[in-house]
Amino acid sequence: MSSRELLKAARVWVIKLGSSLVTDNGKGLNRDAIASWVAQIVKLQEQGIAVVLVSSGAVAEGVARLGLSGRPTAIHEQQAAAAVGQMGLIEAYEQCFRADGKHTAQILLTHDDLSNRTRYLNARSTLNTLLKMGVTPVINENDTVVTEEICFGDNDTLGGLVANLINAQALIIMTDQDGLYNADPRTNRDAELIHEASSTDDSLLQFAGGSGELGKGGMLTKLRAARLAARSGTLTVIVNGNTPDILLELQAGREVGTLLLPDKQPIAARKQWLASHLKASGKLVLDEGAVKVLKESGRSLLPVGVKSLSGSFQRGSLVACVDESGKTIARGLVNYDADEASKIISKSSDQILQILGYEGEHEMIHRDNLVLV
Repeated sequence: MSSRELLKAARVWVIKLGSSLVTDNGKGLNRDAIASWVAQIVKLQEQGIAVVLVSSGAVAEGVARLGLSGRPTAIHEQQAAAAVGQMGLIEAYEQCFRADGKHTAQILLTHDDLSNRTRYLNARSTLNTLLKMGVTPVINENDTVVTEEICFGDNDTLGGLVANLINAQALIIMTDQDGLYNADPRTNRDAELIHEASSTDDSLLQFAGGSGELGKGGMLTKLRAARLAARSGTLTVIVNGNTPDILLELQAGREVGTLLLPDKQPIAARKQWLASHLKASGKLVLDEGAVKVLKESGRSLLPVGVKSLSGSFQRGSLVACVDESGKTIARGLVNYDADEASKIISKSSDQILQILGYEGEHEMIHRDNLVLV
């Protein structure tokens, strides 16, 4: 089966719409465009494709409604703009879907909702139930309450994590560009569209530029989202949302946009959840031997393989495991708090009782709570 046929066969899609598209570059909600995308989504649903919509635009719409000169920089002003704009954003989707006899559901998420195991599972159950009911979930980050410490950072990332959450087969990132180019097409007439690549191809990063004024993402965040989505075996397509019937073109197998393919087997659901933690509480620096064991054998991380640590973490916290050059190798839930861990690093597991005064876990991080990145 060809790559485009894989997309054609996908039955669960996550579609992400950027701020510049939804708000017509900040002029206010582009209701005609929203109506067009909704009409296409309804046709996809009629073909048996379940769709979850991740939509930016609340802050940008709030800026337009409030008559502000640009996106605020103060967090409380951004939150106020999001609160105003979210009303109009969800109303526009609701009206368009209702005109076709379809129901929608508004879901606002924060990073905490996906890093907490119980809330993660609840969110997944709710989304899957809505899809079974034929309802289209419209997801956005809960900009009204998030702070820097608990935000996703951009809705591209949120789209990738939602793809993991529901095990989607396709993540469609709709932007105002035709896809990823090998140079900036706005300044280089010889720029060529990259039609297909691996989602983990590091060479693509050199082609990612900055973000627009209204949004927080750019091509870099879209590439990162594709890597997140690949954890659940999801393929990603970056396309121009302004192209007429673009979603139907994709479903028909047309070669449009940039297709980014997962090149590894999907990881288990629990480890997808572990990988979804964007904020690590601390860092463990591993020696060369421990790095090799984790990469090649998939075994647990023992205290003897840890050279140093940083951060103020508790037992059960998520920590990053890095090599001696600082490159992140894995992430996992640590079995000791920072103070205890500092006493047993570089020591063999049979010394833990003598050092701590009690028989703790033999592993610093058990392999069931560890995921390579």
